[in-house]
Amino acid sequence: MEQHAKQPRIWNTSLRGDFGKRRSELCKAKDIGSEWYKRWCQALGEAPQFHRKQWEFVYIIQALWERGCLGENKRGLVFAAGTEPLPSLFASLGCHILATDIFPEEGIRKGWNNGQLCFGVEELNKRGLCDAERFSKRVAYQAVDMNAIPASLSDFDFNWSSCSFEHLGTIELGCRFLKNQLRTLKPGGWAVHTTEYNISSNDDTQDHNDTVVYRQRDIDAIVNELRAEGHFVEELDYSMGGLPEDFQVDIHPHLQDVHLKLQLDKYVVTSMGLIIRKKGF
Repeated sequence: MEQHAKQPRIWNTSLRGDFGKRRSELCKAKDIGSEWYKRWCQALGEAPQFHRKQWEFVYIIQALWERGCLGENKRGLVFAAGTEPLPSLFASLGCHILATDIFPEEGIRKGWNNGQLCFGVEELNKRGLCDAERFSKRVAYQAVDMNAIPASLSDFDFNWSSCSFEHLGTIELGCRFLKNQLRTLKPGGWAVHTTEYNISSNDDTQDHNDTVVYRQRDIDAIVNELRAEGHFVEELDYSMGGLPEDFQVDIHPHLQDVHLKLQLDKYVVTSMGLIIRKKGF
């Protein structure tokens, strides 16, 4: 018989609406002090930190939880999984997850072989967030090129990625991914994706690179296209926060305790999350 992982008391429906639903928004310091943020950090086995990568994971979890995606027999797909803990956490909540990542040889060529690549499903439960037997039944792995998503990937209730589509080569390719990934969802399915966002310029930015940086005008353009095609995108919130941590910029080599905004080449960037619902709901 399948053994269910012990679940902390945080798994309750009060997390779905008590704190205001997540919007398509920028990383901000106020989130780190919120109850929903603290509770999901507890679930991940981490202390809350002023770090945008942690924020991305917690934002994705909360956004999906609020929308009823995380529950028994829900089907989820993650792009560019690496060794992130979310597939394990979601399996513990009853979801069936297909984890995908770049083909290993291509990832190594790009220099992502220092704990950043997923080489198989065993990479995804290192924290033991899900009982091993339950995990083996609910999480699978497949190598996938995000620029060429197989047509066989379909009918998922939700999907997500954490700071991944900015690595597809150009701003245009990342925007194309945001359209193509919707094919993997059921009508009415939810997608939550985070990316790099340029807060220092709406004109000059980094493009045609291993890491591109999206400007407000790029986000506005792809969101307008998605909405014109009949999809729903949560309200865009470009506010950058007003707490002291929101004004700190972590410069190279990026070792500061506060890492919500950082210098990338000549730009100041942060993380942004987009929440999209496929038409047909």
